[in-house]
Amino acid sequence: MEMFDDLKRMNKRQVYYQVLNFGMIIASALMIWKGMMVVTGSESPIVVVLSGSMEPAFYRGDLLFLANDRSDPIRAGEIVVFKIEGRDIPIVHRVIKVHETHEGKIKFLTKGDNNEVDDRGLYKPGQLWVEKQHVVGRARGFLPYVGMVTIIMNDYPKLKYAVLGLLGIFVLIHRE
Repeated sequence: MEMFDDLKRMNKRQVYYQVLNFGMIIASALMIWKGMMVVTGSESPIVVVLSGSMEPAFYRGDLLFLANDRSDPIRAGEIVVFKIEGRDIPIVHRVIKVHETHEGKIKFLTKGDNNEVDDRGLYKPGQLWVEKQHVVGRARGFLPYVGMVTIIMNDYPKLKYAVLGLLGIFVLIHRE
């Protein structure tokens, strides 16, 4: 294959250099992600909208930028991303009601803009409210449809591995 001709012409030192270069790209991406986590205060500073439950505010495939200032109170009308026990995927929905307990603890109820009913059916059994510790972040901006790439890659895992493999090979065989 012509693609591997450059790799065959490299000596060991050049191959090691390319592997290190590839490792530096991966390490840089991880450092950027961790840096964004520190700056935004969110464990996941970027998420993709996976369903149509927030239409027309956000559509499937929109990329959301999150921030999570824990000192700022959550208000009705805000769009939050939260995780519920027993569910792996975070939910992106709007806060429709805020409740403060006698102890001063803040709880809130959420609902997708495109849903008929509130999210109590999505919460774990017996849970009526979302609490602040469940919040991953609050939507602060978005890019429309950019996340469709992520959805396609998750729907077709073989395509994901093929693209990642091709990108890895490209980095390894190109000397620039």
